[in-house]
Amino acid sequence: MMHPADLPDTISVFPLPGALLLPRSRLPLHIFEPRYLQMLDDALKTPQRLIGMVQPNPCQSSDDKLHMIGCAGRVTQFSETEDGRYLITLSGISRFRVRSEVEGFTPYRRCEVCWNGFERDLGRPEADQEFDRMRFLRLLERFFSAKQLSTDWETLKDADDELLVNSLSMLLDFDAEDKQALLEAPCLATRRETLVTLIEFALRGGSNEETLQ
Repeated sequence: MMHPADLPDTISVFPLPGALLLPRSRLPLHIFEPRYLQMLDDALKTPQRLIGMVQPNPCQSSDDKLHMIGCAGRVTQFSETEDGRYLITLSGISRFRVRSEVEGFTPYRRCEVCWNGFERDLGRPEADQEFDRMRFLRLLERFFSAKQLSTDWETLKDADDELLVNSLSMLLDFDAEDKQALLEAPCLATRRETLVTLIEFALRGGSNEETLQ
């Protein structure tokens, strides 16, 4: 477990649309571009081994603008393929707010960041006291049926609140801006409410008001 004092003021960032990392969750990544191979090599030389996942912001006029909030993950697993690519796992540590981008000589992007306001990310897993699990799973079953998806329902039923909500937030195929809303949710209950809204919207076919049966 990391403490606030362990978190650096500057981190490398990996802008990847639609890729969501949440605190205490794990994100597998396939690294093959030379600049991001260099980013990984440099991250592994630091004690924290942090990489910041942050999404490009399509609402900004410039193509290289980033969303202000991302999530940093620690490289906890990695393996190298014979052709020099990496398969890695990031374990979510804490969200951050981008203060400014750092100009430098690295081929990848780096940002000065602030961790204030996300202290609970470094704590124990959150619980959702108002979580109606059975109602949520019934909604999820309708969604999976409509999208022709399969899953291990027993594993979902046994997962704790945070693991269930965060895993679905990361894995389900929502738009990048929807993923950003899930990331910025201030607490687990708000993230769960946002996730339910997105699932219900998808079941209505987006703008279609007719709910799928």
